[in-house]
Amino acid sequence: MSTEATSNGAITSAGSSDALIGMAMLGKTAAALAFVLVIIFLCSALLKRWTRQGLHQNVNLNVVGSTAVGNRERVVIVDVEGTWLVLGVGNGHISKLHELSAPRQAAQDNVPPSRFAQRLAKALHKQPARDRSSASSDSDTTP
Repeated sequence: MSTEATSNGAITSAGSSDALIGMAMLGKTAAALAFVLVIIFLCSALLKRWTRQGLHQNVNLNVVGSTAVGNRERVVIVDVEGTWLVLGVGNGHISKLHELSAPRQAAQDNVPPSRFAQRLAKALHKQPARDRSSASSDSDTTP
């Protein structure tokens, strides 16, 4: 009987040591995967910073406006160092439609307000008028 107990004890200790070795291997694999992911994220962040600084050092480019012409086609106005380019942008193809000089700043300042701004201004101007009319109607009804 003592031989059975020692053999059962040896099997349990061997089984638990295999489980510990398996867990250790799993932990090492997970740590290696995490290390590789951290390296990938660091490299991508450095690459993004490096390309942003390198590409935009001497470029004076600004998109003034754009409008959709079709499902995948657009007309875009781009300001390049005081010159406006009217470009047609389609499926992987860009073509210059027209070139003109940029208007002066005064012309850009006279842009009409948006619909929301117009409605807000109307609402603000009407509200004091309502208050005045309600005050006058209240004074008319009270003796």
